[in-house]
Amino acid sequence: MPHPRRLAAILAVAIVSALAIGQPSSAARTTLGGADPSVIKVNGLYVSAKSVDGGVAVRTATTLEGIAAAPKKQVWRDTAGLGEVWAPEIVHHDGQYRIYFAAGTGAAHRMYHISSASPDSGYSAATKVALPNDKWAIDGVPFTYQGQRWFVWSGWAGDTNVEQNLYLARMSSPTTATGARYVISQPRESWERVVGNPYINEAPEPILDPNGQLHIVYSANGSWSSRYCLADLRLRSGGDPSYVWDWYKSNGCLFGSHASELMAGWDPTLYADGPGHHTFVLERGDIATSPPSGNRFPTMYHAVAKGTPYSWANRYWYTGTAVWWGSVTYRRANVPGDTANTGFGLKFFE
Repeated sequence: MPHPRRLAAILAVAIVSALAIGQPSSAARTTLGGADPSVIKVNGLYVSAKSVDGGVAVRTATTLEGIAAAPKKQVWRDTAGLGEVWAPEIVHHDGQYRIYFAAGTGAAHRMYHISSASPDSGYSAATKVALPNDKWAIDGVPFTYQGQRWFVWSGWAGDTNVEQNLYLARMSSPTTATGARYVISQPRESWERVVGNPYINEAPEPILDPNGQLHIVYSANGSWSSRYCLADLRLRSGGDPSYVWDWYKSNGCLFGSHASELMAGWDPTLYADGPGHHTFVLERGDIATSPPSGNRFPTMYHAVAKGTPYSWANRYWYTGTAVWWGSVTYRRANVPGDTANTGFGLKFFE
């Protein structure tokens, strides 16, 4: 008998296909300007983290849409002169709210961690996350897969800004890696090299599909361009997360505003330009709670409204939805292992 979660997901896909779910009359833009949303749900409360005022602020609300109007509470400020604070990521692991963020200037950006028993107060001083090789690192996210703690982030291979790759490392604690770092994706496909200098894979977000397979959905192309988009890495069944050739990459973006970069069968956005750096709104930010119940589950991403000049200053947080899409084949060539892998993909809706 099929696993109930798998059966529910298959039925959900069939329902979605039958109902021909389409785009809304407009994208659900919030009133919250800025980039890089991170939102989790803890005991019915939505909790977000955002880079603001030289540090990190938290907002809490009883609905996802209510985050935008919720008062911000500054939980950490850069009093040590670390530099720019980017893309805080909030989770609730081991009974603690944990916020991971990048801080630094130029090549000095590294990952840092603060924690508290409360969502919006009482956070610890910032601790540097000890990652292998101690290279430039941003957009780090912790997760546990098959009993092992991992950390995934975007970083440089060396000390110069040539390209941003996605790396994984095993973790022995919330702030300490053990062993080596492993590259799992590099921006080498034509559709993720439309905008470069540097070429970019960033903002990785792990999630489990209805088969229990691990996915890491990431942003490709430069965030300064409307070519910014979301793509998917799917770990083959039984695969080793640290082995790059056990990962299969979508053959194009799965959410973007330009058809030329999208995977065949996926449609460009109608209302939001350059959607990217998303968050899956998971319970406690824990992939063990994914996939969320129901045929659609919430996401947030940043984008610029179509018809508005594309710039960082014009970015807003948007609410959206995602649907698991069955029997999606990712193909590759001239690499070790099978040349095709079929499993769940994702459809994103504005």
